[in-house]
Amino acid sequence: MRETNFLTENNARHVWHPMAHPADMLANPPRIIRAASGVEITDIDGKTVLDGVGGLWNVNLGYSCDPIKQAIRDQLEELPYYSAFRGTTNPPLIELSYELAEWFKEDGLSRSFFTSGGSDSVETCLRLARQYHKVNGQPERTKFVALKKGYHGTHFGGASVNGNANNRRNYEPLLPGVSHLAAPYGYRNPFGTDDPAEIAAAIGRQFEDEIAFQGADTIAAFIMEPVLGAGGIMVPHETFMPLMRAICDKNGILLIADEVITAFGRTGAWTGSRLWGTRPDLMSTAKAITNGYYPFGAVMISDKIAEAFEANKNTVGTIGHGYTYSGHPVGAAAALATLKETKRLNVAANAGARGNELLAGLNRLKEKHELIGDVRGKGLMCALELVTDRAAKTGAPKDVVQRLQDAAYDAGVMVRTSGSNVIISPPLIITTADVDRILAALEAGLTAAAGGK
Repeated sequence: MRETNFLTENNARHVWHPMAHPADMLANPPRIIRAASGVEITDIDGKTVLDGVGGLWNVNLGYSCDPIKQAIRDQLEELPYYSAFRGTTNPPLIELSYELAEWFKEDGLSRSFFTSGGSDSVETCLRLARQYHKVNGQPERTKFVALKKGYHGTHFGGASVNGNANNRRNYEPLLPGVSHLAAPYGYRNPFGTDDPAEIAAAIGRQFEDEIAFQGADTIAAFIMEPVLGAGGIMVPHETFMPLMRAICDKNGILLIADEVITAFGRTGAWTGSRLWGTRPDLMSTAKAITNGYYPFGAVMISDKIAEAFEANKNTVGTIGHGYTYSGHPVGAAAALATLKETKRLNVAANAGARGNELLAGLNRLKEKHELIGDVRGKGLMCALELVTDRAAKTGAPKDVVQRLQDAAYDAGVMVRTSGSNVIISPPLIITTADVDRILAALEAGLTAAAGGK
Protein backbone atom coordinates (compact mmCIF):
# COMPACT_ATOMS: atom_id res chain seq x y z
CA MET A 1 0.00 0.00 0.00
CA ARG A 2 1.23 3.51 -0.78
CA GLU A 3 2.38 5.86 1.93
CA THR A 4 0.05 7.93 4.08
CA ASN A 5 0.80 11.21 2.34
CA PHE A 6 -0.19 9.79 -1.06
CA LEU A 7 -3.48 8.42 0.32
CA THR A 8 -4.31 11.69 2.06
CA GLU A 9 -3.52 13.80 -1.00
CA ASN A 10 -5.61 11.62 -3.32
CA ASN A 11 -8.52 11.02 -0.95
CA ALA A 12 -11.79 11.42 -2.93
CA ARG A 13 -10.01 12.96 -5.93
CA HIS A 14 -10.51 10.04 -8.30
CA VAL A 15 -13.52 8.22 -6.86
CA TRP A 16 -17.15 9.08 -6.28
CA HIS A 17 -18.35 7.71 -2.96
CA PRO A 18 -21.74 6.02 -2.49
CA MET A 19 -24.44 8.06 -0.76
CA ALA A 20 -22.43 11.29 -0.85
CA HIS A 21 -22.10 14.45 -2.95
CA PRO A 22 -18.83 14.34 -4.94
CA ALA A 23 -18.19 18.03 -4.26
CA ASP A 24 -18.72 17.55 -0.52
CA MET A 25 -16.28 14.64 -0.46
CA LEU A 26 -13.67 16.80 -2.17
CA ALA A 27 -14.25 19.64 0.28
CA ASN A 28 -14.47 17.32 3.32
CA PRO A 29 -12.53 14.14 2.52
CA PRO A 30 -13.83 11.00 4.26
CA ARG A 31 -12.03 9.27 7.09
CA ILE A 32 -9.59 6.68 5.80
CA ILE A 33 -9.96 3.42 7.73
CA ARG A 34 -6.68 1.50 7.56
CA ALA A 35 -7.18 -1.51 9.80
CA ALA A 36 -9.63 -3.32 12.06
CA SER A 37 -9.56 -5.86 14.87
CA GLY A 38 -12.29 -7.30 17.05
CA VAL A 39 -15.00 -4.64 17.21
CA GLU A 40 -12.60 -1.74 16.59
CA ILE A 41 -11.39 0.13 13.52
CA THR A 42 -8.20 2.17 13.12
CA ASP A 43 -7.85 5.17 10.85
CA ILE A 44 -4.84 6.25 8.82
CA ASP A 45 -3.69 8.55 11.63
CA GLY A 46 -3.58 5.64 14.05
CA LYS A 47 -6.72 6.47 16.03
CA THR A 48 -8.65 3.36 17.10
CA VAL A 49 -12.37 3.54 17.86
CA LEU A 50 -15.20 1.11 18.52
CA ASP A 51 -17.19 0.54 15.35
CA GLY A 52 -20.72 1.46 16.31
CA VAL A 53 -21.80 1.06 12.68
CA GLY A 54 -20.76 -2.58 12.28
CA GLY A 55 -19.20 -1.86 8.89
CA LEU A 56 -22.58 -1.22 7.31
CA TRP A 57 -24.88 -3.41 9.43
CA ASN A 58 -22.89 -6.42 8.19
CA VAL A 59 -19.82 -7.19 10.32
CA ASN A 60 -21.85 -9.06 12.93
CA LEU A 61 -18.93 -11.20 14.11
CA GLY A 62 -16.35 -8.44 14.18
CA TYR A 63 -13.15 -8.05 12.22
CA SER A 64 -11.12 -10.92 13.65
CA CYS A 65 -13.18 -13.94 12.68
CA ASP A 66 -10.38 -16.25 11.57
CA PRO A 67 -12.53 -19.22 10.45
CA ILE A 68 -14.11 -17.06 7.74
CA LYS A 69 -10.77 -15.67 6.63
CA GLN A 70 -9.31 -19.16 6.45
CA ALA A 71 -12.30 -20.47 4.47
CA ILE A 72 -11.75 -17.69 1.92
CA ARG A 73 -8.02 -18.48 1.66
CA ASP A 74 -8.65 -22.20 1.26
CA GLN A 75 -11.32 -21.74 -1.38
CA LEU A 76 -9.13 -19.35 -3.37
CA GLU A 77 -6.56 -22.11 -3.59
CA GLU A 78 -9.10 -24.82 -4.47
CA LEU A 79 -11.43 -23.00 -6.90
CA PRO A 80 -11.30 -19.19 -7.01
CA TYR A 81 -14.23 -18.88 -9.43
CA TYR A 82 -16.56 -20.68 -11.76
CA SER A 83 -19.96 -19.77 -13.19
CA ALA A 84 -23.17 -21.15 -11.69
CA PHE A 85 -25.19 -20.49 -14.83
CA ARG A 86 -27.05 -23.54 -16.16
CA GLY A 87 -24.80 -26.51 -16.72
CA THR A 88 -22.17 -25.90 -14.03
CA THR A 89 -22.05 -25.45 -10.28
CA ASN A 90 -19.56 -25.85 -7.42
CA PRO A 91 -19.37 -27.76 -4.11
CA PRO A 92 -19.57 -24.80 -1.67
CA LEU A 93 -22.70 -23.52 -3.44
CA ILE A 94 -24.43 -26.89 -3.07
CA GLU A 95 -23.44 -27.23 0.58
CA LEU A 96 -24.54 -23.68 1.34
CA SER A 97 -27.96 -24.20 -0.27
CA TYR A 98 -28.49 -27.18 2.06
CA GLU A 99 -27.36 -25.27 5.16
CA LEU A 100 -29.56 -22.28 4.35
CA ALA A 101 -32.59 -24.54 3.88
CA GLU A 102 -31.92 -25.85 7.39
CA TRP A 103 -31.28 -22.36 8.79
CA PHE A 104 -34.51 -20.88 7.38
CA LYS A 105 -36.73 -23.97 7.85
CA GLU A 106 -38.65 -22.25 10.63
CA ASP A 107 -39.40 -19.40 8.22
CA GLY A 108 -40.82 -21.83 5.65
CA LEU A 109 -38.04 -21.11 3.14
CA SER A 110 -36.41 -24.03 1.36
CA ARG A 111 -34.71 -22.79 -1.84
CA SER A 112 -31.90 -20.31 -2.47
CA PHE A 113 -31.00 -17.99 -5.33
CA PHE A 114 -27.55 -16.51 -4.89
CA THR A 115 -26.61 -12.90 -5.60
CA SER A 116 -23.76 -10.43 -5.15
CA GLY A 117 -25.38 -8.36 -2.41
CA GLY A 118 -28.49 -6.78 -0.96
CA SER A 119 -29.65 -4.67 -3.90
CA ASP A 120 -29.27 -7.72 -6.13
CA SER A 121 -31.30 -9.79 -3.68
CA VAL A 122 -34.16 -7.28 -3.60
CA GLU A 123 -34.16 -7.03 -7.40
CA THR A 124 -34.33 -10.82 -7.59
CA CYS A 125 -37.31 -10.91 -5.20
CA LEU A 126 -39.21 -8.37 -7.26
CA ARG A 127 -38.54 -10.22 -10.50
CA LEU A 128 -39.41 -13.63 -9.07
CA ALA A 129 -42.63 -12.23 -7.60
CA ARG A 130 -43.82 -11.07 -11.00
CA GLN A 131 -42.70 -14.29 -12.64
CA TYR A 132 -44.48 -16.42 -10.02
CA HIS A 133 -47.80 -14.87 -10.96
CA LYS A 134 -47.12 -15.51 -14.65
CA VAL A 135 -46.29 -19.13 -13.84
CA ASN A 136 -49.48 -19.23 -11.78
CA GLY A 137 -51.61 -17.96 -14.65
CA GLN A 138 -52.03 -14.36 -13.44
CA PRO A 139 -49.70 -12.30 -15.65
CA GLU A 140 -51.55 -9.05 -14.88
CA ARG A 141 -50.16 -9.08 -11.31
CA THR A 142 -47.23 -6.72 -11.84
CA LYS A 143 -47.59 -3.94 -9.22
CA PHE A 144 -45.82 -3.56 -5.89
CA VAL A 145 -46.78 -1.98 -2.57
CA ALA A 146 -44.14 -0.80 -0.11
CA LEU A 147 -43.69 1.43 2.94
CA LYS A 148 -42.57 5.02 3.13
CA LYS A 149 -39.19 5.20 4.92
CA GLY A 150 -38.42 1.65 3.78
CA TYR A 151 -35.03 1.01 2.19
CA HIS A 152 -34.58 -1.67 -0.46
CA GLY A 153 -31.30 -0.93 -2.21
CA THR A 154 -30.52 1.17 -5.24
CA HIS A 155 -31.25 -0.82 -8.40
CA PHE A 156 -34.15 0.61 -10.39
CA GLY A 157 -36.58 -1.91 -8.93
CA GLY A 158 -35.28 -1.48 -5.40
CA ALA A 159 -35.18 2.31 -5.69
CA SER A 160 -38.75 2.23 -7.00
CA VAL A 161 -40.04 0.45 -3.89
CA ASN A 162 -37.79 2.54 -1.64
CA GLY A 163 -39.66 4.97 0.55
CA ASN A 164 -36.87 7.53 0.94
CA ALA A 165 -36.91 10.59 -1.33
CA ASN A 166 -33.12 10.93 -1.45
CA ASN A 167 -32.87 7.51 -3.13
CA ARG A 168 -35.58 8.40 -5.64
CA ARG A 169 -35.78 12.07 -6.57
CA ASN A 170 -32.65 12.39 -8.71
CA TYR A 171 -33.37 9.15 -10.60
CA GLU A 172 -37.05 9.53 -11.48
CA PRO A 173 -39.06 8.40 -13.35
CA LEU A 174 -38.74 5.03 -11.70
CA LEU A 175 -40.64 1.76 -12.10
CA PRO A 176 -44.37 2.40 -12.66
CA GLY A 177 -47.00 0.58 -10.66
CA VAL A 178 -45.53 1.11 -7.18
CA SER A 179 -47.62 2.42 -4.26
CA HIS A 180 -46.40 3.43 -0.81
CA LEU A 181 -48.15 3.19 2.53
CA ALA A 182 -47.32 5.14 5.68
CA ALA A 183 -44.39 3.94 7.77
CA PRO A 184 -45.00 2.36 11.20
CA TYR A 185 -43.39 5.46 12.71
CA GLY A 186 -44.69 6.39 16.14
CA TYR A 187 -42.84 9.70 16.34
CA ARG A 188 -44.06 11.09 13.01
CA ASN A 189 -47.12 9.75 11.17
CA PRO A 190 -50.31 11.03 9.53
CA PHE A 191 -52.67 9.29 11.97
CA GLY A 192 -52.54 11.68 14.93
CA THR A 193 -51.44 9.00 17.40
CA ASP A 194 -48.25 7.58 18.86
CA ASP A 195 -49.90 4.26 19.79
CA PRO A 196 -48.03 1.63 17.76
CA ALA A 197 -50.98 -0.78 17.68
CA GLU A 198 -53.29 1.95 16.33
CA ILE A 199 -50.68 2.90 13.74
CA ALA A 200 -50.37 -0.73 12.63
CA ALA A 201 -54.14 -1.03 12.23
CA ALA A 202 -54.31 2.27 10.33
CA ILE A 203 -51.66 1.17 7.85
CA GLY A 204 -53.54 -2.09 7.41
CA ARG A 205 -56.61 -0.08 6.46
CA GLN A 206 -54.51 1.96 4.05
CA PHE A 207 -53.28 -1.26 2.46
CA GLU A 208 -56.79 -2.62 2.03
CA ASP A 209 -57.93 0.68 0.56
CA GLU A 210 -55.02 0.69 -1.89
CA ILE A 211 -55.77 -2.89 -2.91
CA ALA A 212 -59.39 -1.94 -3.59
CA PHE A 213 -58.25 1.04 -5.65
CA GLN A 214 -55.56 -0.75 -7.66
CA GLY A 215 -57.38 -4.08 -7.94
CA ALA A 216 -56.04 -7.06 -6.03
CA ASP A 217 -55.53 -8.94 -9.29
CA THR A 218 -52.97 -6.34 -10.45
CA ILE A 219 -50.66 -6.50 -7.39
CA ALA A 220 -47.71 -8.89 -7.33
CA ALA A 221 -46.24 -8.30 -3.89
CA PHE A 222 -45.94 -6.21 -0.76
CA ILE A 223 -42.36 -5.63 0.44
CA MET A 224 -41.25 -4.56 3.92
CA GLU A 225 -38.33 -4.66 6.33
CA PRO A 226 -39.40 -6.36 9.59
CA VAL A 227 -37.63 -3.47 11.35
CA LEU A 228 -37.03 -0.48 9.09
CA GLY A 229 -33.31 0.24 9.00
CA ALA A 230 -31.75 3.00 6.93
CA GLY A 231 -34.98 5.02 7.04
CA GLY A 232 -34.37 5.64 10.74
CA ILE A 233 -34.86 2.43 12.78
CA MET A 234 -38.62 2.08 12.93
CA VAL A 235 -39.89 -0.82 15.02
CA PRO A 236 -43.47 -1.74 14.12
CA HIS A 237 -45.96 -3.07 16.62
CA GLU A 238 -45.89 -6.84 16.96
CA THR A 239 -49.25 -7.04 15.20
CA PHE A 240 -48.09 -5.21 12.09
CA MET A 241 -46.28 -7.82 10.02
CA PRO A 242 -48.83 -10.57 10.80
CA LEU A 243 -51.60 -8.15 9.77
CA MET A 244 -49.90 -7.39 6.46
CA ARG A 245 -49.37 -11.13 5.93
CA ALA A 246 -53.09 -11.76 6.47
CA ILE A 247 -54.09 -9.01 4.05
CA CYS A 248 -51.68 -10.37 1.45
CA ASP A 249 -53.09 -13.88 1.84
CA LYS A 250 -56.67 -12.63 1.54
CA ASN A 251 -55.83 -10.95 -1.76
CA GLY A 252 -53.39 -13.39 -3.37
CA ILE A 253 -50.45 -10.98 -2.90
CA LEU A 254 -46.95 -12.22 -2.09
CA LEU A 255 -45.11 -10.94 0.99
CA ILE A 256 -41.44 -10.11 0.47
CA ALA A 257 -39.41 -9.68 3.67
CA ASP A 258 -36.37 -7.54 3.03
CA GLU A 259 -33.99 -8.96 5.62
CA VAL A 260 -30.71 -7.73 4.19
CA ILE A 261 -30.15 -6.10 7.60
CA THR A 262 -32.29 -8.16 9.96
CA ALA A 263 -31.43 -11.75 8.98
CA PHE A 264 -28.85 -13.62 11.06
CA GLY A 265 -29.59 -12.15 14.47
CA ARG A 266 -29.44 -8.37 14.52
CA THR A 267 -32.90 -7.87 16.05
CA GLY A 268 -32.32 -10.47 18.75
CA ALA A 269 -34.12 -13.12 16.69
CA TRP A 270 -32.52 -15.15 13.89
CA THR A 271 -34.75 -13.39 11.38
CA GLY A 272 -36.96 -10.34 11.61
CA SER A 273 -39.84 -12.36 10.19
CA ARG A 274 -39.43 -14.91 12.98
CA LEU A 275 -39.35 -12.06 15.49
CA TRP A 276 -42.91 -11.19 14.47
CA GLY A 277 -44.08 -14.78 13.92
CA THR A 278 -44.55 -14.35 10.18
CA ARG A 279 -43.57 -16.52 7.23
CA PRO A 280 -42.76 -14.56 4.06
CA ASP A 281 -42.99 -15.87 0.51
CA LEU A 282 -39.58 -14.45 -0.43
CA MET A 283 -36.76 -13.11 1.72
CA SER A 284 -33.82 -11.00 0.60
CA THR A 285 -30.58 -11.49 2.54
CA ALA A 286 -26.95 -10.36 2.20
CA LYS A 287 -24.67 -8.32 4.51
CA ALA A 288 -24.07 -10.60 7.53
CA ILE A 289 -24.22 -13.78 5.44
CA THR A 290 -20.43 -13.49 4.97
CA ASN A 291 -19.80 -11.11 7.88
CA GLY A 292 -18.99 -8.45 5.30
CA TYR A 293 -15.81 -10.27 4.26
CA TYR A 294 -17.07 -11.09 0.74
CA PRO A 295 -19.81 -9.54 -1.45
CA PHE A 296 -22.58 -12.13 -1.40
CA GLY A 297 -26.33 -12.47 -0.94
CA ALA A 298 -29.13 -15.00 -1.06
CA VAL A 299 -32.81 -14.85 -1.83
CA MET A 300 -34.72 -17.42 0.19
CA ILE A 301 -37.78 -18.91 -1.49
CA SER A 302 -40.85 -20.50 0.10
CA ASP A 303 -42.22 -23.93 -0.70
CA LYS A 304 -45.26 -22.34 -2.36
CA ILE A 305 -43.11 -20.44 -4.84
CA ALA A 306 -40.76 -23.38 -5.36
CA GLU A 307 -43.58 -25.81 -6.09
CA ALA A 308 -45.11 -23.53 -8.73
CA PHE A 309 -41.83 -23.07 -10.60
CA GLU A 310 -40.69 -26.66 -10.32
CA ALA A 311 -44.05 -28.01 -11.58
CA ASN A 312 -44.04 -25.66 -14.58
CA LYS A 313 -43.80 -27.40 -17.96
CA ASN A 314 -43.14 -24.44 -20.28
CA THR A 315 -40.65 -21.61 -20.65
CA VAL A 316 -42.54 -19.26 -18.32
CA GLY A 317 -40.81 -20.98 -15.41
CA THR A 318 -37.30 -20.47 -16.82
CA ILE A 319 -35.21 -18.15 -14.61
CA GLY A 320 -33.97 -15.57 -17.13
CA HIS A 321 -32.12 -13.74 -14.42
CA GLY A 322 -28.78 -14.05 -12.65
CA TYR A 323 -25.42 -12.46 -11.92
CA THR A 324 -21.89 -13.33 -12.98
CA TYR A 325 -21.03 -13.87 -9.33
CA SER A 326 -24.20 -15.75 -8.32
CA GLY A 327 -23.07 -18.64 -6.13
CA HIS A 328 -19.42 -17.55 -6.24
CA PRO A 329 -17.47 -20.42 -4.65
CA VAL A 330 -15.39 -18.11 -2.46
CA GLY A 331 -18.48 -16.28 -1.26
CA ALA A 332 -20.28 -19.55 -0.60
CA ALA A 333 -17.31 -20.86 1.39
CA ALA A 334 -17.24 -17.62 3.39
CA ALA A 335 -20.98 -17.94 4.06
CA LEU A 336 -20.64 -21.52 5.27
CA ALA A 337 -17.98 -20.51 7.77
CA THR A 338 -20.02 -17.46 8.81
CA LEU A 339 -23.15 -19.51 9.48
CA LYS A 340 -21.17 -21.91 11.63
CA GLU A 341 -19.62 -19.13 13.74
CA THR A 342 -22.89 -17.20 13.92
CA LYS A 343 -24.62 -20.23 15.38
CA ARG A 344 -21.72 -21.17 17.67
CA LEU A 345 -21.55 -17.70 19.19
CA ASN A 346 -25.36 -17.41 19.43
CA VAL A 347 -25.12 -13.76 18.44
CA ALA A 348 -28.90 -13.35 18.30
CA ALA A 349 -29.11 -13.83 22.07
CA ASN A 350 -26.25 -11.40 22.64
CA ALA A 351 -27.85 -8.85 20.30
CA GLY A 352 -31.05 -9.05 22.32
CA ALA A 353 -29.33 -8.65 25.68
CA ARG A 354 -26.89 -5.92 24.65
CA GLY A 355 -29.63 -4.21 22.68
CA ASN A 356 -31.77 -3.93 25.79
CA GLU A 357 -28.83 -2.37 27.65
CA LEU A 358 -28.16 0.05 24.80
CA LEU A 359 -31.80 1.10 24.45
CA ALA A 360 -32.09 1.70 28.21
CA GLY A 361 -28.94 3.83 28.09
CA LEU A 362 -30.23 5.83 25.13
CA ASN A 363 -33.44 6.56 27.01
CA ARG A 364 -31.39 7.81 29.96
CA LEU A 365 -29.57 10.14 27.57
CA LYS A 366 -32.92 11.39 26.31
CA GLU A 367 -33.90 12.35 29.87
CA LYS A 368 -30.74 14.42 30.10
CA HIS A 369 -30.44 15.97 26.63
CA GLU A 370 -33.19 18.11 25.08
CA LEU A 371 -31.55 17.52 21.71
CA ILE A 372 -32.99 14.00 21.63
CA GLY A 373 -36.56 13.94 20.40
CA ASP A 374 -37.01 10.20 20.07
CA VAL A 375 -35.25 6.94 20.87
CA ARG A 376 -36.00 3.78 18.89
CA GLY A 377 -34.53 0.32 18.66
CA LYS A 378 -34.76 -3.45 18.60
CA GLY A 379 -31.77 -5.64 19.31
CA LEU A 380 -28.60 -4.01 18.06
CA MET A 381 -30.25 -1.59 15.68
CA CYS A 382 -31.01 1.64 17.51
CA ALA A 383 -31.44 5.32 16.69
CA LEU A 384 -31.59 8.74 18.26
CA GLU A 385 -33.65 11.34 16.42
CA LEU A 386 -32.24 14.80 17.11
CA VAL A 387 -34.45 17.88 17.30
CA THR A 388 -33.88 21.55 18.05
CA ASP A 389 -37.41 21.92 19.46
CA ARG A 390 -39.02 18.95 21.20
CA ALA A 391 -42.51 20.41 21.19
CA ALA A 392 -42.45 21.16 17.47
CA LYS A 393 -40.32 18.08 16.64
CA THR A 394 -38.05 20.28 14.52
CA GLY A 395 -35.32 18.10 13.06
CA ALA A 396 -31.74 19.06 13.93
CA PRO A 397 -29.78 20.57 11.01
CA LYS A 398 -26.83 18.86 9.35
CA ASP A 399 -24.14 20.83 11.20
CA VAL A 400 -25.55 19.84 14.60
CA VAL A 401 -25.70 16.17 13.66
CA GLN A 402 -22.16 16.36 12.25
CA ARG A 403 -20.86 17.87 15.49
CA LEU A 404 -22.27 14.91 17.38
CA GLN A 405 -20.69 12.40 15.02
CA ASP A 406 -17.30 14.12 15.14
CA ALA A 407 -17.28 14.45 18.92
CA ALA A 408 -18.38 10.83 19.37
CA TYR A 409 -15.51 9.75 17.11
CA ASP A 410 -13.07 11.84 19.10
CA ALA A 411 -14.45 10.13 22.22
CA GLY A 412 -13.74 6.71 20.73
CA VAL A 413 -16.83 5.49 18.84
CA MET A 414 -17.88 5.62 15.19
CA VAL A 415 -21.63 6.21 14.73
CA ARG A 416 -23.63 6.73 11.57
CA THR A 417 -25.86 9.70 10.75
CA SER A 418 -28.80 9.93 8.36
CA GLY A 419 -30.68 13.20 8.23
CA SER A 420 -31.43 14.08 11.84
CA ASN A 421 -30.99 10.47 12.98
CA VAL A 422 -27.97 8.96 14.68
CA ILE A 423 -27.91 5.22 13.95
CA ILE A 424 -26.11 2.65 16.11
CA SER A 425 -25.61 -0.86 14.69
CA PRO A 426 -22.44 -2.37 16.20
CA PRO A 427 -21.16 -5.92 15.73
CA LEU A 428 -23.33 -8.48 17.49
CA ILE A 429 -20.40 -9.69 19.61
CA ILE A 430 -20.10 -6.49 21.67
CA THR A 431 -19.99 -6.69 25.45
CA THR A 432 -21.66 -4.69 28.20
CA ALA A 433 -18.42 -2.70 28.48
CA ASP A 434 -18.69 -1.86 24.78
CA VAL A 435 -22.25 -0.65 25.28
CA ASP A 436 -20.96 1.65 28.02
CA ARG A 437 -18.30 2.98 25.62
CA ILE A 438 -20.97 3.75 23.02
CA LEU A 439 -23.14 5.57 25.55
CA ALA A 440 -20.20 7.59 26.91
CA ALA A 441 -19.19 8.66 23.40
CA LEU A 442 -22.77 9.67 22.59
CA GLU A 443 -22.85 11.68 25.80
CA ALA A 444 -19.78 13.57 24.60
CA GLY A 445 -21.30 13.97 21.15
CA LEU A 446 -24.60 15.31 22.47
CA THR A 447 -22.82 17.81 24.70
CA ALA A 448 -20.74 19.04 21.76
CA ALA A 449 -23.74 19.16 19.42
CA ALA A 450 -25.66 21.29 21.91
CA GLY A 451 -22.82 23.81 21.93
CA GLY A 452 -20.80 22.45 24.81
CA LYS A 453 -23.41 23.24 27.44
